[in-house]
Amino acid sequence: MPTAVLFGRVWTDNSDKRDSTQLEKKGVEYITALTPLVSALAESQSTSIQGVSEPPESLASAVTRVSAVDAELGDELRTKERWADLKDKISKLPKVTGAVNILNAHVQASDLTLALYAAVRRNADLNRDPDGDISNLQQAVAVDMPSTVMGVNRMGDYANLLQGLPAASRAQVQAQFAYEVLTVQNSVKQLTENLQAAVDNTESDTLSGSLVSALDSFRRGVEAMNRGANPAGTPNAATMSTAQTTLQTALSNLAGITLREMDRLLDDRLDSLDYRRIEAVVMGALALLLVLGALTWPAFTRRREAEPAPERPSGVGESTRDVAPHRAGPGPVGPYGNPYDQAPGYGDLDPTRRERSGAVR
Repeated sequence: MPTAVLFGRVWTDNSDKRDSTQLEKKGVEYITALTPLVSALAESQSTSIQGVSEPPESLASAVTRVSAVDAELGDELRTKERWADLKDKISKLPKVTGAVNILNAHVQASDLTLALYAAVRRNADLNRDPDGDISNLQQAVAVDMPSTVMGVNRMGDYANLLQGLPAASRAQVQAQFAYEVLTVQNSVKQLTENLQAAVDNTESDTLSGSLVSALDSFRRGVEAMNRGANPAGTPNAATMSTAQTTLQTALSNLAGITLREMDRLLDDRLDSLDYRRIEAVVMGALALLLVLGALTWPAFTRRREAEPAPERPSGVGESTRDVAPHRAGPGPVGPYGNPYDQAPGYGDLDPTRRERSGAVR
């Protein structure tokens, strides 16, 4: 019974961890599909403000991909309603007119996308992962990176709007632009810290090397974006536009690397859990065999002891010493020690005894 209880607890704990890890892998799969959608929405926002009525092809492709993933995982991750609402908002974007209205409509769609990221993190238990490296990576890829992409894109679009707006209407857009600059700076700081913490806490041999080059490219894009934003003066829209393209490419590459590393780390955890499961089964089977052996051995021993010894036929294998001498009668043994009670012969007397005197003879 104690062995069975211990085995049951080990098996249950292993199964719970396996289920949680597999759920996290599904969350990573969903976030992988969401990443192109963020970039596609940013591209759609910029081109629409510039007067392009048709949405980019990347947006339709990204929507199709997320729809496929949501159809497969939406019930388990509880994202179907959120994705249906977001998909409806995206489908109405081409009908919006006016630069400011177009920007506000895209901002709403982007905010819903961030909310969908948060729902996936929460429902897939990614935000409660026990390992430090995965915990920091999911924070970076599901919070900091999409927020940075959207903030950078809004910075560039607000800078373009400021150039065409009359002075009387620029105050509100200028305030929004300044807010996005601060938001991007905070997101970049959080992203860098989370990636550094993931590298410091990981046991992966590939995480550090994979992130170095991508993170350097991302930082260079941020620096170029800040130079174009020029918070102390008038933003340079051309510089920001170039930096925006470079930064989005770097972020897309960084997100891909981060998601692949997360998936690899989760696969390693599953392999370790599978090994522990096999180990538990082997040890449980061995313990069961030992218990069965301990229960059956006494019964087997008692059965051997209870079996009678086989009888041997008379006259077979008996020596002359084992056969009792036949007595002539029932009387006791005579005084001469002869079992037949016969006196010794005259010549058999003890020669050591002295001869009697002649008188006596």
